[in-house]
Amino acid sequence: MPLDPRAARFLDMAAAGRAEPRERTIAERRAGLAKLMAFARADRMGPPGHDLALPGPAGTIPVRLYGPGGASADEILPGLVFFHGGGLVAGSIETHDVIARALAEASGCRLVSVGYRLAPEHRYPSAAEDAEAALKAIYATASDLAIDTDRIGLVGESGGAALAVGVAVAARSAGPRIALMGLICPVLDCGAESASRIEFAEGYLIDRATLEADLADLLPPGFDPADPRLSPLRLPDLSGLPPAIVHTAECDPLRDEGEAFAARLAAAGMPVTLQRHDGMVHNFHALGAVLPHGRAALDAMGVAFGVALRG
Repeated sequence: MPLDPRAARFLDMAAAGRAEPRERTIAERRAGLAKLMAFARADRMGPPGHDLALPGPAGTIPVRLYGPGGASADEILPGLVFFHGGGLVAGSIETHDVIARALAEASGCRLVSVGYRLAPEHRYPSAAEDAEAALKAIYATASDLAIDTDRIGLVGESGGAALAVGVAVAARSAGPRIALMGLICPVLDCGAESASRIEFAEGYLIDRATLEADLADLLPPGFDPADPRLSPLRLPDLSGLPPAIVHTAECDPLRDEGEAFAARLAAAGMPVTLQRHDGMVHNFHALGAVLPHGRAALDAMGVAFGVALRG
């Protein structure tokens, strides 16, 4: 399908006066994402979250705990551990508050949004270390959080999706059991040039220059962007990973790696559901104020995550 007309109008507006990614400071990159996330809207949204701190490898990790409306504080519910997008250099618990509240409400789950460390102040693998530590701490304190340890899922969007997969890979051998991976417009191969990365290299919200600038800020000297820890599409073996729900956008440079990952999971015998959103761009689910499909899709994602965790 062609680019959605509403998405096309939004892209034209977003492009006006936009600085070249390589010329932006990291503060400007973060401010730009925060401005973009102001367009997040949801068909339904749960109550505000509660800020907590979990132990991490470099001090405490800030998290925010959400629950669906109508659930008592001590009611044991399935849990979602959420890793926000932003290329691992931008984004925060605060910028993604609407997304987290919407997913908690639609899923009927408790959701823990993780404020992992960002580059360039904390280069890779700092974010991955925080993500793994957060899961272990959530599992260890699940009774206090009113989360059912048998029904914990990981949800990651964009760069946060690679964190979700990395946590699942670590848990595959060391535990705890993960019941679901939800991957939204995932970044899963930083070492390849797919057809969609070429086709949508410029003018589709996230472009080649932004991806390259983020990667330059993220990686320490000598780190191979094709390393499977950062590029899990290159993992030699995907067997034993949790069931997955993967969402891609048709007009997203990252589309092909998400769909290739889903195909590899299926080939390894893992249950996987793949949905491509026609005419949509990267981050469409967080642009509900201008994309009605994004608002409805975010709601449907949450519902599907909740159904999957309840079996």
